[in-house]
Amino acid sequence: MIHLYCGDGKGKTTAACGLAVRAAGSGMRVLFVQFFKSGKSSEVTALEKLGVVTAHPGVHYGRYRSLDDGKKAEIRDSYGELLTDVIAHAAEYDLIVLDEAVSTYGYAMIDREQLMEFLRLEGSRREIVLTGRDPLPELTDAADYVTEMKKVKHPFDGGIAARQGIEY
Repeated sequence: MIHLYCGDGKGKTTAACGLAVRAAGSGMRVLFVQFFKSGKSSEVTALEKLGVVTAHPGVHYGRYRSLDDGKKAEIRDSYGELLTDVIAHAAEYDLIVLDEAVSTYGYAMIDREQLMEFLRLEGSRREIVLTGRDPLPELTDAADYVTEMKKVKHPFDGGIAARQGIEY
């Protein structure tokens, strides 16, 4: 089935990690893929210790809105290669987490039809988790589970930077 964790609140990646831990603990083969992130966050370290396979682009590009068109084209190429690799190896896993795929899809940083076809084909064969803000309607429609994290209050709004072990 397809799981979608979305919204403006904290906890989307955390929820996906929790499901990955649960699945790994039950003997499932898990792939945890991160888009728009460096791959150096604390959850990646912990998941790898549990035998979860992790993947991310080789380069962290920073905030999307601050990038020029050249960097955006570079991201599209990099993320396209990563998604193609995930699709090629999907049969090796029982659970595939595509962290920040919702944002990647929304910004057209991946081939949208390629992702939708992947969800159509693999969503009935294995568990697929997508995370990110502002899902387009076709992603919500494709999902079997949709969970929205809603921000009520967050320290960042008061100028407190992300803290290791809590936000990354």
